[in-house]
Amino acid sequence: MSLAVMFAPLCCTGGLEPRRYPCRWMSFEGRKMRFSLLLALPVLLLFAAARPVVDAGDAAAAHELYIELGLEGQVSQSAFTRGYSAVARRGAKPRMLAIADMTQPSTAKRLHLIDLANKELVLSTYVAHGQGSGELFCSSFSNKHGSHATSKGLYRVGAEIVSPKHGAALMLHGLDAGVNCQAEPREVIMHGADYVSEAFIAEHGRLGRSWGCPAVSRNDMPRMIQLLTGGGYLYVHGR
Repeated sequence: MSLAVMFAPLCCTGGLEPRRYPCRWMSFEGRKMRFSLLLALPVLLLFAAARPVVDAGDAAAAHELYIELGLEGQVSQSAFTRGYSAVARRGAKPRMLAIADMTQPSTAKRLHLIDLANKELVLSTYVAHGQGSGELFCSSFSNKHGSHATSKGLYRVGAEIVSPKHGAALMLHGLDAGVNCQAEPREVIMHGADYVSEAFIAEHGRLGRSWGCPAVSRNDMPRMIQLLTGGGYLYVHGR
């Protein structure tokens, strides 16, 4: 009924009576507004579906664990809650959860490896974002081929591989449809890079940037392989 009423201004004729079809006497501006809202509805629904939903129970559990781990002042509570909830929604119980907090500048140690089993923050270190996402800050995200941008969302960390360009690396499987599901076709992996270092920051005022991969320092890469291979999860957090 509501859709019929909204369409009425576009198709009503002189035979319509005002008591049954009051929309016939709407102003032209009112009609335009109704029609614009109707056209925008599919976009709004898609946007709402794409936004990550944090279950109240998961959020409460995340908050309790955040306090127990003593993460305040080290890891953003918002990033942890989103990451933990994303894992919980899938019923996964990984030992290791890595959170890349892309709301922080690349000069910050914004990659955090958390041992959920032993309830311990194992490591905080640097991680690069994609060239297509910004300079100092990761200000935009994309799931598209050729964007060279970082993709948000939850990834399952797969097997150790050897990249012809980067050497030892980790496969990443994007789990969020429309958000990071093109990770494998785009060859988004976790790898080591020379441009992820404090020396590079000192010279350029920021880390170097990848083609969309969460690149870490070459010194950190062996630790990533040890802790995350085949069962770890990575959550890329962003605005």
